[in-house]
Order: sequence, then structure tokens, then C-alpha cells
Amino acid sequence: MSQRYLLSRFIDLLVVLFGVSIIVFLMIRLIPGDAVAIMLGANTEITPDRIAELKSRIGLDQPMVIQYGRWIWGAVQGDLGTSIWTGRPVLQEIGANIWPTVELTLLSVLVGAGLSIPLGAFMAEARGKGAEVAVRIGAIAGLTIPSFWLGIVSIFFVAKFLPGVQALGYVPFTEDPLGNLQRMILPVIALSLPMLANLSRLVRSAMLDALSQDYIRTAKAKGANRRRIIYKHALRNALIPFITSVGVSAGYLLGGAIVIEQVFAIPGLGRLVLGAIAERNYPLVQATILVMTTAFVLVNFLVDMLYAVIDPRVSR
Repeated sequence: MSQRYLLSRFIDLLVVLFGVSIIVFLMIRLIPGDAVAIMLGANTEITPDRIAELKSRIGLDQPMVIQYGRWIWGAVQGDLGTSIWTGRPVLQEIGANIWPTVELTLLSVLVGAGLSIPLGAFMAEARGKGAEVAVRIGAIAGLTIPSFWLGIVSIFFVAKFLPGVQALGYVPFTEDPLGNLQRMILPVIALSLPMLANLSRLVRSAMLDALSQDYIRTAKAKGANRRRIIYKHALRNALIPFITSVGVSAGYLLGGAIVIEQVFAIPGLGRLVLGAIAERNYPLVQATILVMTTAFVLVNFLVDMLYAVIDPRVSR
């Protein structure tokens, strides 16, 4: 990987993060009506004195440019503000709720990406056969079924036929590994299914394209084993677009986790941001969205770096 490519991608990263920070910052300032009055209206009586006090506390009485400068400087230093209702730094509240979301997302990526490779390779190898058609139809169904609907149906199924299985809530892995994994099975399946369906179809398409290349024909002419051709030569080239899609899909899983956490009563960032919205706790909403969007951008930056390592032509 060339230093020039690395520098250009890093500059792109900074530009994107700068744009994200502006959008997140303007969320509160551009909502219809008086944002401070809306915040106060959730839990207390609205008076001019209380509006002025809250504006001063969260810095909304300053010019917009100064507000952004103070906020972004604090964010760079690890200070994203204070929760209106608890008085705690919002980073502490995010830190207390981030690990269930991280675990749910990582497990979903491992399941979705891990199973999509053999499934896509099988569809490419068995092209046109009945089993391949059935799997392909299942993949299309996986793309169309909403994750939250699948989660609700799976909860009903477990409650009806497996009443002894714990399907709701969250237990830290360090406290109860088996209980943690038991509660994570259904949400991971619901969240990873669209990713599995999409990536398996991508692997199938990429492998079929690779199998039509001249070097594959040459290998066949030399009498190379069919499975060796498929799983070593074709699959290796199919993994290049696959890795890029994994990064994008992993970012979108963060958004899907918000709904899945609500369905399965998992105390992660999803439930935190929805609760903050209900309470009009906009500093917490602002900080949580910034953290999640930053994670999305960083994941895609790392995928770009990995892509350049796998295929050095990209960085030239």
C-alpha cells in the first residue's frame, strides 16, 4: 500500500467525519420550534427562566459558529456534553450501553459473513440444480423479510414451543457465558439474515464471473481438480468485492441493531437513543448518533485499507 493512497484515504476520512459532525450538530438547531422548550416540555413546566437556564447550560445562547466550535473541540477531547436529565457525561452513558450493541453487531457480522462464503460457493458450484434454486429462493426471501418481523415471530415461536429458553434481555458474557449466548441467538439470526442473503448472492455472482475467466479454463484444461478450482482459485478472487460489501453491511447493521434491541429488550445504544428521543434528551441523542455514524465511517475506512492490501492495484 502506497503512502500516497493512505494519505488520500485518511484525508477523505477527515472530510467525511467533518461533514457528519456538521449534520449531527445541526439536528437540534434545525428542528421546528424551540428545541429547548421541547426538551423541557417532556418533564417539567416551561417558563422563560427555565428556557434561558437550559439554553445557557447547553450553550444554545451562543452564536451558531461558536456553538459548533466549542462542541467539536470538546468532542475531539472526549467531551460530548452532559445528559440533561441525569447530569452525567453522555460518553459515560454511551459507554454503559455500547457493549451489547458491539457484541450483537460483531456476532451478526460473523454469522452473516461467515456462512455466506460456503453458501455462495455452493450456489456457484451447483448452478442450475434444484438445491441451488431452493437456496437462491431462500436468499431472496431473506432480503425481503424485515428483521424486526422475523424477531417478533421467533420470540412467539420460542414462547410457544420452547418456553424454557430465555429469548429476551441481556446478560454480560463475563457474568454468564451460556446465558449470554442463549439470549443472543435469536437477535443475531434476525439481524444477520439480510446480510447473509445479500452476501451469499454476491459470492455466487462473483464466483460465476471468476469461473468464466481464461485462467480457470486453463486450470481445467490441465486437469486440475474441480473443487480445487472452485474453492481455491475462483473463491479467492470472489472475496475481493465480498470484503468491501462486508464493511458496508457491517455499518448498516448498526442501524438495524436499534430496532432489534427494542424487540428483544437488549439495553444497547439502540434503546439508549430511542429513550433519549422520548425524553427529548437531545445532547444524548446527538452524541449517540455521532458515535454510531463515526463507527460506520471508520469501518468503511478500514475496509478500504484491507481492500488495498488484498489487491495492491487499488492503491496505484
